[in-house]
Amino acid sequence: MQVANKNRETKGVTLLAIGCAVLQLALAPNVGLGNGRANFALVFTACVALSLGGRRGVVCGFLAGLFFDLSTTGPIGLMAFCLTVTSYVLGLEGRNRMAGDLANSMMLFSASALAVSFAYHLAMLLVGQASSLIDVLIFRTLPTAALSIVAFLPFAYYYARVRTSGPSLGGQGGHFSRRGL
Repeated sequence: MQVANKNRETKGVTLLAIGCAVLQLALAPNVGLGNGRANFALVFTACVALSLGGRRGVVCGFLAGLFFDLSTTGPIGLMAFCLTVTSYVLGLEGRNRMAGDLANSMMLFSASALAVSFAYHLAMLLVGQASSLIDVLIFRTLPTAALSIVAFLPFAYYYARVRTSGPSLGGQGGHFSRRGL
């Protein structure tokens, strides 16, 4: 018998949000490659969208993007839009895509990190906060995507391997079965 524990999901998303917010404010501005910085709002959005999907992913994507916009000097609403669209695309299947499939979740995140970084920095070029298209592509988009992918690795490992391998009482391949230990 499977029991849905909604409180566990809410606690997990809340702890993930707090952790990514602290990392976004404390670590991301201080660790850079070129003009790129890790985007922990994107990491949070992808974790929620890939593990929970659906409406929860889109709402968390919008709120994480709004938090990112309010903590940077860019236009308000730009990252919120990018992360909302990204979380919608990543959460289309509405199932836990990260469970046991680290390679697939890394591939999906890498593509979305590159797309979000390019869209955000291209818009920054259009509003005058970047100097040229070369600056946008080479010195901003690629380093931001690379640092975001590196930042996503521990989260992806946790959701793919650690969080999904708990004990199961139903005999579904876990540590315990109905017959005993």
